Amino acid sequence: MAHGPRQGVEVRGAVPADAADLARLLRQLGYDMNAAEAATRLETVLRDPQGSLLVAADYGPVVGVIALHWCAMLPYPRPVARITTLVVDEQERQRGIGRLLLKAGAQAARQAGCDVLELTTAAHRAEAHAFYRAQGFVESSLRFTRSLRRNRPAE
Repeated sequence: MAHGPRQGVEVRGAVPADAADLARLLRQLGYDMNAAEAATRLETVLRDPQGSLLVAADYGPVVGVIALHWCAMLPYPRPVARITTLVVDEQERQRGIGRLLLKAGAQAARQAGCDVLELTTAAHRAEAHAFYRAQGFVESSLRFTRSLRRNRPAE
């Protein structure tokens, strides 16, 4: 069901049974992950009280996911929410599902007391950048990473 309106799509909290669908979605972003690995990571994220993991399901199958984490940061008076994952199935894009997930994620962040919603994205994802700008996000920083494992590149 591609490129139609978002009818039939509901946003709900992720559950362990979503692991295989989440693995499929993360593989679309280039993360090599199988269902068992996704189940382990999902379990870890679901135990963290400082975040929210929401999925968009289209009459059953998960077609999108947003993961958020919030924390206190010294420069800000209230917690900051960071979107650590946002993906909509390649076959389901342009249906408003990403906007629906962002709206639900922003609401969860507000309920957690956050005033700022931020995200990072790979430099090569030009379509994602355009989408984020269209949703009111502005470029505000440059992110650097460094692996803490010896002789291993940052992921």
